[in-house]
Amino acid sequence: MDHSRAPVLEALQEFRSRGYVPFTPPGHRQGRGVDPRVLDVLGREVFEADVIALNGLDDRLMSGGVIEHAQELMADAVHASHAFFSTCGSSLSVKSAMLSVAGPHEKLIVPRHAHKSVVSGLILSGVCPVWISPQWDAERHLAHPPSADQVREIFEAEPEAKGMLLVTPTDYGTCGDIQAIAEVCHSFGKPLIVDEAWGAHLPFHSDLPPWGMDADADVVVTSVHKSGAAVEQSSVFHLQGSLVDPAVLKGREDLLGTTSPTSLVYATLDGWRRHMVQQGEAMLTAVLALAESTRAAIDSLPGLHVMEFDDLVHSFDPLKIVIDVSGLHISGYQATDWLREHQRVTLGLSDHRRVVAQLTHADDHRTATKLVEALQALLAADLPAPKPVDLPSPDELQLETAMLPRDAFFAEVEQVPAGQAAGRISAEMITPYPPGASAILPGEVITDEVLDYVRSGLAAGMQLPDPADSDLESVRVVSSRAQARS
Repeated sequence: MDHSRAPVLEALQEFRSRGYVPFTPPGHRQGRGVDPRVLDVLGREVFEADVIALNGLDDRLMSGGVIEHAQELMADAVHASHAFFSTCGSSLSVKSAMLSVAGPHEKLIVPRHAHKSVVSGLILSGVCPVWISPQWDAERHLAHPPSADQVREIFEAEPEAKGMLLVTPTDYGTCGDIQAIAEVCHSFGKPLIVDEAWGAHLPFHSDLPPWGMDADADVVVTSVHKSGAAVEQSSVFHLQGSLVDPAVLKGREDLLGTTSPTSLVYATLDGWRRHMVQQGEAMLTAVLALAESTRAAIDSLPGLHVMEFDDLVHSFDPLKIVIDVSGLHISGYQATDWLREHQRVTLGLSDHRRVVAQLTHADDHRTATKLVEALQALLAADLPAPKPVDLPSPDELQLETAMLPRDAFFAEVEQVPAGQAAGRISAEMITPYPPGASAILPGEVITDEVLDYVRSGLAAGMQLPDPADSDLESVRVVSSRAQARS
């Protein structure tokens, strides 16, 4: 295929050059109706590029196939049979994938460290999760993707499961053996969905961990806004093989997605694909070398340690720099807040002892140097001793499932004091975010150990966006009456 083409961008150029006068959404009319104070911040170009697809980028019947052609080019670029653009992020894409494999009350194998969007998909769909434990790293208090042997054991115990969802890479960059797990799934005649939200860049360089489509996964979801160069909410889900019907997958996306997709997402996805096909390998080669030197520079700073995972996982994304700050006797929460306030450096993931800096092809010597210098300044920061986080053991993190997530979420509920929540069935998610893997799910029996973990974490700086009571003085649980009926 001709990867010098960018159908969406070309359609935008044509829309402008032909001077169309729209009487359709968006109502801002390519920025003419926008408050100048907004334009001062965002610029007029953002609004000029915001064009409706139907009778905008394309004609009334979409006969030009603009979006379809862009998706075909994307599929070809990453070795997939089909690619579908999502303007609602991978949170929507992964739900679409799950619903294309399993329906209400059917079973799907799901790792317990899956993102909260997966749990939302279970709640919306009524799919019954068959939980598979991640490989727990008790010393580091981290969860890595499960092994192929674990997957085989689960399918042997739950042969009616419709398929499996795998999360790889994790937010910390650790990757599972997709090829081996796909072989296990296919030996049972079941599809493998890979939530590869952090892996949009993986198809474009051989020194990166294996890409899901190359490793025989059936459906792979990516967040191009995370490690690519598309705007926020830009996601693609990819399909190959015969185990998932492309019409079903597209139908599930239509069910969940917006009828008013933004051309900003389409255009940046289209342009990113062209850029990566033409120059991606060279750009990634450069940033891989930069990552190696940056990791070494950070690891040489006293009190900081760049973590490696080669002995624990199948592979690891070297563009994720996981930095243990516990040698400075501070928490990752404190480090992230201090770096933002005092060094104007922002990081995504932090936890009780680590921060994670992610490099992309957009980084260069200047940005990497700024990161190292900011961390060097952190060494001299006068921060108080961190508040302790009560960390449960891997066994204590595995809670009993007493109800389906959907049934518990929509059950009759009551708000009980945190001290009375142990032994009750949770009716809400309680999720450290990021990374977004829930500590407590709807339908699980709450324990003192896990409740102490999230409450002490909250006091220490953990972000918990889900609970109805943001202070966690109380917890939403299934009412005694509803529990008695279940």
